[in-house]
Amino acid sequence: MSTPTTLRDPIVGKWRRYRIGIVAFGMLVFGVSAVGIWFSLPPASAPIPDARSVVAVQRNFAFTPYKSPRLVADVEFQDGNGRRRTLASFRGKVILLNIWATWCGPCRKEMPTLDRLQSTLGSKDFEVVALSIDRGGQAAVKSFYDEIDIRALGVYVDATTDAQAKLAIIGVPTTLLIDQKGREVARYTGPAEWDRPEVIEIIRRYLAPGNS
Repeated sequence: MSTPTTLRDPIVGKWRRYRIGIVAFGMLVFGVSAVGIWFSLPPASAPIPDARSVVAVQRNFAFTPYKSPRLVADVEFQDGNGRRRTLASFRGKVILLNIWATWCGPCRKEMPTLDRLQSTLGSKDFEVVALSIDRGGQAAVKSFYDEIDIRALGVYVDATTDAQAKLAIIGVPTTLLIDQKGREVARYTGPAEWDRPEVIEIIRRYLAPGNS
């Protein structure tokens, strides 16, 4: 009995393996987009968020504090005036640290909710620190803020993207709640509505006297 052509022809075999590889890659891309997380390497152009994916993430959103606070690595970045800042410089204040980028579709989607949260709770005791990892630096962030009318948030940029590795960020957006002692008390990966009542209630718990 003769050997089937698809097994003995190396060109046909290579073509079949190529098709299998394409299908596997497509499944991987679909899995990532389904949870609404855009990983940290910027695409050639800004991705357009899938509304169904964002809705699904919002439905399953749960920002639950850890049983015990966790240590946070100190990271360095710049503020809107080009001054050097670190997470340690916010010690004594509760912060909601959001790691994001202008090329990340879901990040752009949630940014107005972070702006509203800062407008509602921002004070000497609390700040939303939206830390951009755009390589374009302050210019890219300020242009984006103007584009979507962000008014309450400060400009913070880590153009080196070192914060990703130091904070073990696997994808953006990722948001950390950090207490007055500089400890991480909660983390959420993916887009969310950060001005929701349940989020505000969690943050207020850490602002209460005796909870520092």
